[in-house]
Amino acid sequence: MNAFTRLRSWLPTLTLGFVVLFTVAYFILSHEGLYALDDYFYSRYAHQLLHGNFHLGPDPQGLLHDPLHERWLIFGPVALCYALFGVNIWSTTLWPLLATLLCSVLIWAHYRHRQPLVACGAMLLLGLHYFALNLTNYLYPDNINMLACFAAASALLAGRQMGRNELRWGAGFALLNFAALLCKETVVYYAPFYLSLLTLDVVRRQHGEFWLAAFAIGAVVLITYLGFYQVQTNDALYRVHLIENTNEFLKEGNYLLGNRAALLSRLTLGPVQFLVGTGLGLAVLLAVGAAFAPAQATGRDDRRFWLALAFSTLAFYWFGSTSVSQYNPITLQPRMATPLLPPLCLAAGYGLSDLLRTGRRAMLYALLLLACAAYDRGSAAILYVGWAVVMAALWAAPRLRRLQAGGPAYVSLGLVGIAFVLALRPAHFMRKPSVSGHFPQNRIIRQHLAGQQLGVVFIDDYLIGNYDFYYGYEVPRGLQYRRYWARDSVQLRAAPQAWLLLNRATLSNPELTRKLLRYSADSVLSWYPKRQLIAQDGPVELYQIQQQ
Repeated sequence: MNAFTRLRSWLPTLTLGFVVLFTVAYFILSHEGLYALDDYFYSRYAHQLLHGNFHLGPDPQGLLHDPLHERWLIFGPVALCYALFGVNIWSTTLWPLLATLLCSVLIWAHYRHRQPLVACGAMLLLGLHYFALNLTNYLYPDNINMLACFAAASALLAGRQMGRNELRWGAGFALLNFAALLCKETVVYYAPFYLSLLTLDVVRRQHGEFWLAAFAIGAVVLITYLGFYQVQTNDALYRVHLIENTNEFLKEGNYLLGNRAALLSRLTLGPVQFLVGTGLGLAVLLAVGAAFAPAQATGRDDRRFWLALAFSTLAFYWFGSTSVSQYNPITLQPRMATPLLPPLCLAAGYGLSDLLRTGRRAMLYALLLLACAAYDRGSAAILYVGWAVVMAALWAAPRLRRLQAGGPAYVSLGLVGIAFVLALRPAHFMRKPSVSGHFPQNRIIRQHLAGQQLGVVFIDDYLIGNYDFYYGYEVPRGLQYRRYWARDSVQLRAAPQAWLLLNRATLSNPELTRKLLRYSADSVLSWYPKRQLIAQDGPVELYQIQQQ
């Protein structure tokens, strides 16, 4: 075994180690605390579950019918994290981080021996994709659902291979799909592919034991699940009806009513702009290239499986609907497309492996990537130009007789170059100042507004929705939190003390100032002229308000 062969056997493990270290570094250095209502609700449900006051059925007061309440596999593991590490932002988002890393681990486990270059390429394309990394920081269901969907598809692939225990893999396939259902409803993205494969196997009379086990276990689990809802809500299809009601409630902002004029764009160029703008253009081009396998492709080749799953999922995302009663296409947001990422990146991994072994199509990729840069003309254009440079170098190196296609230096040039460009966007956000001020705000609250304090704290309209998270949902009884706007309605003389908590990072966050926060830090200070600064930590300031 020569040196390169030994190195290539270690490449997937080295790549996985790099992806894990980079992901953890991003998780720590770019964390912004809670993002919106969704992660707050999941966190609160986890706390309720831990303390035994989580209601399995709908809100007993009938005030809130929340689809998030039914995604048990999102907040259930978080309750365990709270039991082990307490309620804090790290324990809240540990589960999304682990789910993201496990997707790369699955790729490594499946392909490190059989297709090491495929494993390296797929792990880099998935693990360093900015929007996959971004979702490690928030308790959202998307990366957790991505893991469950990917694991189910992997069980399907493994169970249909010769010499495998089809009954066991079929049962695992059913249970993993149910796990995905307990994460998010986007598990249906894979349904067209599954049905197509089932039809093919029925026609060929193959893999009967796999499908028999899958249907048997799936039927038992589904009947039990529907029976639970029948007992709890008198509606076996409660979760379906809950989604339909949510669509109806939000119709003024979706394609059913409020955004109908944008429907044509959504079904034509909108998804193209989305794929290019999120930086997935490289993965799509490599996946298309993988469809044209070179004659010397070696080892068992699963590319057709992942290609079919990737492009059927993309078709569902492109034309599918969030409603069964009305046509309402899925919103073009990066987090909605996470089930697409594993099969797309694996298919792209095959395309990259073909390129690095043969050097073929490097210049074609370079030209198409430059076209993506010209089409985007935004921040993603920098990535496409960088990848185009890497592809041009891969094209030129053999012709200048500097490197040989398939050689160790050539492979290293391709992998390191693509990884470097992928890392640019997340590295930028790792270095940016915080836009939330979560950690200094947490320190201020812990140091000055905890214990047996009595009084009123005036805060902004964003913090008013989640301030109890900073106390582990156990706010001191004598402490009241009120909006800035309530300054004239609160009798300060009746309160022992009054404070003003000012977070300049939050008040200058463009995502919040566009709709929620209609005031600046200076205007807030002008409302409280009689104040004294008692603590400051970065962009967060705490003032004591003097009694009138």
